Amino acid sequence: MKIGIVVSEYNYDITMMMLERAKDHVKFLGAEVSEVLKVPGTFEIPLGVRNLIRGGNVDGVVTLGAVIQGETDHDDIIMQNAARKIMDISIDSGVPVSLGITGPGQTRLQAEARIEKAKSAVESVVKMLKAGKK
Repeated sequence: MKIGIVVSEYNYDITMMMLERAKDHVKFLGAEVSEVLKVPGTFEIPLGVRNLIRGGNVDGVVTLGAVIQGETDHDDIIMQNAARKIMDISIDSGVPVSLGITGPGQTRLQAEARIEKAKSAVESVVKMLKAGKK
């Protein structure tokens, strides 16, 4: 199983820890990370997912990001649209894509506490790949 990872550089300190947890967990589950694509923010993750899938070197894609609440509803808008497009790309392509983006409405401390959620995103993709082979 070749897993691609698309990770947001926004909130870098948090997302890079998520990336390390995800890469370690991919190996633990007996798969391989074939590509890691860093994008500026969560808004750019769907395009990154699409590009990895079109490249043909991945069986599934893990998305990682941390959307932290600000003074406006911007975090809600970003998260809702990213999640929708990620789901659309997965359904249209038939390639499993997990939603490993935490938020919206979370504080920085809550985002830090959710770094381990990256492992759940990896498990989702691996389980969907295994289910597709049955």
